[in-house]
Amino acid sequence: MAALAAPRPFDILLVEDDPADAMLIEEALLQRGADRTIALVADGIAALERLRDPAVRLPDLIVLDLNMPRMNGRELLNVLKNDEELKVIPTVVLTTSSAPDDVSGAYRGHSNAYITKPVNLDDFIQAVQSIDAFFLDTATPPRNPEL
Repeated sequence: MAALAAPRPFDILLVEDDPADAMLIEEALLQRGADRTIALVADGIAALERLRDPAVRLPDLIVLDLNMPRMNGRELLNVLKNDEELKVIPTVVLTTSSAPDDVSGAYRGHSNAYITKPVNLDDFIQAVQSIDAFFLDTATPPRNPEL
C-alpha cells in the first residue's frame, strides 16, 4: 500500500475579536499536526485590509466570528463572496449564535461550514479537514507573491 502524501502547508486567516477564543482555536488547529500558518485579525475591516494587501499571501481558509466590532462577520462574508478574487477562499463561521437566521444566513452567504461556540474542537477540526480535502486540492491557488 502506498503511503499517503503529507498535506501541503496552508494559511488560515482567523477573524476573531475575543483573545481567549482566538487562542483556543489557534491551539486546536496547530495541535492537529497540520502544517498551518495562522494570521489573526480582530474584525472584518482588518480582515479586508489584510486580504487586499498585495504584499500578503491570500489565505487558503478564512475562519470568522459573526459578532465583532466595526464590521461583523455577516458583513464580511457578504463582501468576501461578492469579490471575484476573494470568493474562492473557503470560509468557516465559528460563532456563539445558534439562531436559525444566522445559520441559514451564513449558508446563503456561501459559508462552507457553520460551527457554534462553545465549540466541540473535534467537530471544528473535522469541518476544516473536509474543506481542506475538497477545496485545497481542487481550487486554483490564489495569488502567491514572493514574500
